[in-house]
Amino acid sequence: MTDRIDYGNLMHEAMRGLIRRVLSDVEAGGLPGEHHFFITLDTTYPGVAIADWLRERYPDEMTVVIQHWYENLEVDEDGFSVTLNFGDSPEPLYIPFDAIRTFVDPSVEFGLRFETQDSGDDDEDDFEDDEAAPEVVEAEEDRGAAEVVSLDKFRK
Repeated sequence: MTDRIDYGNLMHEAMRGLIRRVLSDVEAGGLPGEHHFFITLDTTYPGVAIADWLRERYPDEMTVVIQHWYENLEVDEDGFSVTLNFGDSPEPLYIPFDAIRTFVDPSVEFGLRFETQDSGDDDEDDFEDDEAAPEVVEAEEDRGAAEVVSLDKFRK
């Protein structure tokens, strides 16, 4: 047992659960209304399955859009698979939830951002070694920019 609560990882787990639930609902009933998603993922994360040409084009990070054309959305405990259209070329993808860096639904100005901090120390007692707190991103209505609200400001 550790001597502290790992809030950062607990929040990340909860936020990934929210994404899992949203995508499961879309799997069951389709996208409601004007909802659509921009999902940015780490293409180097273990378990990400994308075509070789996509991996070459996006060696570190890519953003996919689930909106007008998508097929075969299937959600499991660890991630989701979907077929998306890339320039009239349907491509199947598998994205582990842990590979997601941002999840945005611009139709309702909602977004989540997952960030990590890299450190050379492995000291468990050093708070800075933990994953950074997740951030909620809300787009500003007039400019389409994003206001990032970090949970760090609530830490003592």
